[in-house]
Amino acid sequence: MPAFSPRIRGHIDEALTFLKWVLYACNIGLIVGAVAVAFHYGIDWAAQFRAHQPWVILFLPLGGVVIVQLYRWSGMERDRGTNLVLTAVREAEPIRLRTAPLIFLSTILTHLVGGSAGREGAALQLGGSIGAWVGRKIHLDEKDRRIMVMCGMSAAFSGLFGTPITAAIFAMEVVSVGVMYYAAIVPCVVSSLVSVQLARFFGLHIGTGYLIGNVAVLGPWSMAQVCVMGVLCALLSILFCKVMHAAPKLYAKYFPNPLVRAAVGGALVLLLTLLVGEQTYNGAGDAVIRRMLAGETISEAFLLKLVFTALTLGAGFRGGEIVPVLFTGAAFGTVVGPLLGLSQSFGGALGMTAVFCGATNCPITSILLAYELFTSRGLPLYALCCAISYMLSGYYGLYSEQKIIYSKFKATWVDRKAE
Repeated sequence: MPAFSPRIRGHIDEALTFLKWVLYACNIGLIVGAVAVAFHYGIDWAAQFRAHQPWVILFLPLGGVVIVQLYRWSGMERDRGTNLVLTAVREAEPIRLRTAPLIFLSTILTHLVGGSAGREGAALQLGGSIGAWVGRKIHLDEKDRRIMVMCGMSAAFSGLFGTPITAAIFAMEVVSVGVMYYAAIVPCVVSSLVSVQLARFFGLHIGTGYLIGNVAVLGPWSMAQVCVMGVLCALLSILFCKVMHAAPKLYAKYFPNPLVRAAVGGALVLLLTLLVGEQTYNGAGDAVIRRMLAGETISEAFLLKLVFTALTLGAGFRGGEIVPVLFTGAAFGTVVGPLLGLSQSFGGALGMTAVFCGATNCPITSILLAYELFTSRGLPLYALCCAISYMLSGYYGLYSEQKIIYSKFKATWVDRKAE
């Protein structure tokens, strides 16, 4: 083998590393993408079954007990959900493969019986656990396994939600606020794109975006309106995070037994559903988001969705928090937007992205989400709203293991966990 200079050897190593990650990312995209497609169809089946057989919500208490018992039987009763995935990226904490089938089955069961939960947060656990398992099987070192976890997160989010750019950047941004894992950009983008292409092959995410009318034109007055919206969305995101963190603590205080806790939580969600008189707030609620953005006004929807979700996830049901956050933001924006002089649909779109930004502390992801869901119309205003929500939401966040590395208010290192 000819001898090369150190510079040439360095370029060869970089090229081989690039090819390695493209190959790994393509495979993760196919594997996790296939699981995400099955997950999507499973949740859709559960939602359709419940829509045709609404009586199934009577099994909410039993569903909660079954989910908790599944985790007990699997030795995963102390599972920390998405927080474990974040620590797996930041600190290389191991994730068991059994996380994938558990979150797969338990999230579908949550949707079947009518718990209020999303699926994208569950997808992060699903993809992250598969990525970690593949990394162990091919004997990658600790640092490369972290990238594999992010690959899996990107692929699962993309295959399930249909927003590949958002999915790739979210996996890199959500772990440590202020520090992006740029070494993972090629693997995350490739796995995300492969996954979404596979999902589209199976008929998913054809026309994923939302139709938004009367988007405000960038100008001094529209900027002022959007600034106010950003401030209000920051406050709502703080409320969402505080309620979501308080719910499991209150359940644990009054119902120490996890099985009793799950049964009580299911009963409370069932009672609230019966009081409301409809199942608008059960399940994820994507169809309701579309109705609100199309012109339907439900003034109390953002508070009810918040309460339904806290009661569900706090009791031990499984699922994601992201779609409930989007639902809450959209409902809030469709009510507040017209009060500020914005159109209802544009207000709802601003609320979706800005509340998501405040709750996840991911401003770049949120701007890309606005672009992929609502096109480039009004993108500077979405960016302004998200920026304000990010800054004023302080150090609150959905995920307690998320690290805030840099201050939101000064160019200084803070290194603290989200509250």
